[in-house]
Amino acid sequence: MDEPKFTLSVSDGNVQEVEGRRPDAEAPAPLLEAPRTVEFTTPRAKLIEEAHTAIHGDLATYPRALAAYEALRADPEALACWDMANYVTMRKLGYNDHGRVHAFITGAASLAITELLLEAGVKPDIMESGVGDADDVFLAIILGTMLHDIGNQIHRASHEQHGVMLALPILDRIMGPLYPDPFKRTKVRSFILGQIDCHDLNPPPLTLEGGITAVADGTDITKGRGRKAFALGSVDIHSISALAVDQVVIERGRDKPVLISVTMNNSGGIFQVEEVLAPKVIRSPMRPYVELRATTREQGDEQILRRVRLDGDHFVMDLEDGERVKVEVQDSQKQLAEAAVENLGVGAERR
Repeated sequence: MDEPKFTLSVSDGNVQEVEGRRPDAEAPAPLLEAPRTVEFTTPRAKLIEEAHTAIHGDLATYPRALAAYEALRADPEALACWDMANYVTMRKLGYNDHGRVHAFITGAASLAITELLLEAGVKPDIMESGVGDADDVFLAIILGTMLHDIGNQIHRASHEQHGVMLALPILDRIMGPLYPDPFKRTKVRSFILGQIDCHDLNPPPLTLEGGITAVADGTDITKGRGRKAFALGSVDIHSISALAVDQVVIERGRDKPVLISVTMNNSGGIFQVEEVLAPKVIRSPMRPYVELRATTREQGDEQILRRVRLDGDHFVMDLEDGERVKVEVQDSQKQLAEAAVENLGVGAERR
């Protein structure tokens, strides 16, 4: 197996709850309200720098895409959008990171996936349609992926559509000097807007570029993303399960172009794999090209689950006692959409 294309690892990070010391009867009253804090040893600056290094390396031979990336990461409007998206999702909703760190990590992941697809002879839609070449593909992938969540600054509800609107002036400012021909610029931009609109499968993406962004978004599921939400007091299945994921590796697969391997420190991380990552594989054009596997570390907590792999729309799970179980992926978002269509009695006439 070749070297991994991209590794998001926080296994050396230390997440721990630090409680205020228990006061005695004579202690001052404020100590009774000692706040809970959570410490984590992988700082956001380190995650951004590692992702930036990976992105810069992947785009070194694609001058137009590299220029677009450099313009984006220094763009004041983009920077403000990332910060405000994070403010709303984390401070107001208690969700995981949706700001700069998430943008850079998913950007690096999307380029790694794109490179593996191209190496395997898979042509994204920009190339297949004749709109552009590999440089245009990488440009669309990095811009669409890094801007995919900026709509959260308005509200989580409909954040995909909000993101399309907010991305337009940023894209036009960055792409204008790189595409003197407005005809081609508009066509390439349409793929980027589709990536933003479809990254959360609402609706599911139709282009391979949209699938790449969706899957890359789903790979940012480690405890590095969940740490701050937990520290701010969001103790739910999303933040807890994110703390159970140590590492995500994107590399060349044995049977398919892309292998995504998830390493968990305990079985709780399977929620992230099933709820976040797997649906973005099976409900996007990436489905034929991705292998997905999850394993637990031997030194983790007492285990029930040892290894999981995605087989079509089912998980094949190897349990610690040697039993093998096959279960359907529970795609809650798809179930909600189907229930809405059924209850409202709409959509059937279009099929």
